[in-house]
Amino acid sequence: MTDTSPFDPIGHESIANAVVDQIESMIVDGILKEGHRLPSERELAEAMGVSRPKLREALQTLESRGLVSVRHGEGSFIASLTGRAMSPALLALYARHGRAFYDYLEYRREQEGFAARIAAQRATQSDKERLSEIISEMQTAWENDDIESSQEADLRLHVAVVDASQNTTLIHMMASVYDLTRQGVFYNRKFLRTMDGTGERLLQQHKDIVQAILDGDPDAAETAARTHMDFVEESFRIGEDQKAREERASKRRKLSG
Repeated sequence: MTDTSPFDPIGHESIANAVVDQIESMIVDGILKEGHRLPSERELAEAMGVSRPKLREALQTLESRGLVSVRHGEGSFIASLTGRAMSPALLALYARHGRAFYDYLEYRREQEGFAARIAAQRATQSDKERLSEIISEMQTAWENDDIESSQEADLRLHVAVVDASQNTTLIHMMASVYDLTRQGVFYNRKFLRTMDGTGERLLQQHKDIVQAILDGDPDAAETAARTHMDFVEESFRIGEDQKAREERASKRRKLSG
């Protein structure tokens, strides 16, 4: 492992327990997230400066606590910690009853406004570099009209803002909420692009959020985050109204022959 590894060397006191404590702390802090694959035993032992038997002992302890899942032939992974925000049955129910979508947006508006505010106060240099890199990727995706990359970067940016808040409860709770976004239950960015025209407004809104965080301006960061979520809600409401008008017009046309 190189010196870019996030794992620290372990001293000689109760070695296995020290390994457990370090990995647990990284999970609590949201550095290691569910599904994250740990380095190989050799790499991890080298990074932490411990023997492989002691490392295996630590991994067994973490596995017994339900924090790590060891998959033979694949490696060790951070276990599912927050679970799904909703059961598959409830997800299907929400998908059939669109009004629940606006509750989802309301929740996100409040949480993301809060996350952006404290991110502006707490973001480290590494956080700021990460945000700047993602915005750069979003700009490139927009210029290339790469919708798939744009959608992927969009979600990563929201996750990065929450991470920059340094609030571990928020980090873990929003991971579950963003899982709904990944599943496409609520959030359809392709539709938003049709309302936006080219996606340029969405890009600028994300730039505004990041710039306010880089500037250390909590008020501006919160306002930018809320403005973005308000735009999402307004766009979907306009889209629903437009769809309803088209359906009525189509029925009238059929009746009129």
